[in-house]
Amino acid sequence: MAYRFDDLKVRSKTSWEAYCKHDFVRQLGAGTLPAEAFRHYLQQDYLFLIHFARAYTLAAYKSATLSDLRRGGEGLKAILDLELSLHIEYCREWGITEEQLAALPESRATLAYTRYVLDTGSRGDLLDLHVALSPCMIGYAEIAAWLVKQPETRLEGNPYKAWLEMYIGEEFQQAAREEMEWVDARLARVDAERFEELVTIFDAASRLEADFWQMGLDRAD
Repeated sequence: MAYRFDDLKVRSKTSWEAYCKHDFVRQLGAGTLPAEAFRHYLQQDYLFLIHFARAYTLAAYKSATLSDLRRGGEGLKAILDLELSLHIEYCREWGITEEQLAALPESRATLAYTRYVLDTGSRGDLLDLHVALSPCMIGYAEIAAWLVKQPETRLEGNPYKAWLEMYIGEEFQQAAREEMEWVDARLARVDAERFEELVTIFDAASRLEADFWQMGLDRAD
């Protein structure tokens, strides 16, 4: 049997749907999410991006081919040169300065997910790392695409319109498709025992992503 990313979602259906259809996501799409919940999420997401950059550095180190090495380097460059700058500018629009971001303590949810990803990548191989990260990039693309189809979602007058448009945008959707293709190509080569190991990683990462949304709602430390 040739496994695919969709098989990970099927095997982790409960955790995946709890993450993708979380109340935080639904309220964001409807424009009813409390502003303080979104601000808290934005600040912690800045810290997550820093660790995401570290994960791409680890991905480059774990790469056995030149193409994978380049992929890791390009991912790191995109985060450092583009995504973090855009995120800082977006935070500024929400009244959060770069100095405030730099002084932030990490929430327990941020610590749990980012260290899980880095630990998984350190202990395992490149596929382990990408599967641990996949709920982030592939998940955000899927969440945005799902949200815009929901009857309660609105763009006009929604204070989170820019967030929705960024993740439904073709650039991000294409990046997510390319990541899924990369994962699909490598999942197709694994046996049943190895796939079970990857299901465990994916399910845990999905649960930790859901906790990240919940952190925003709770404004938890």
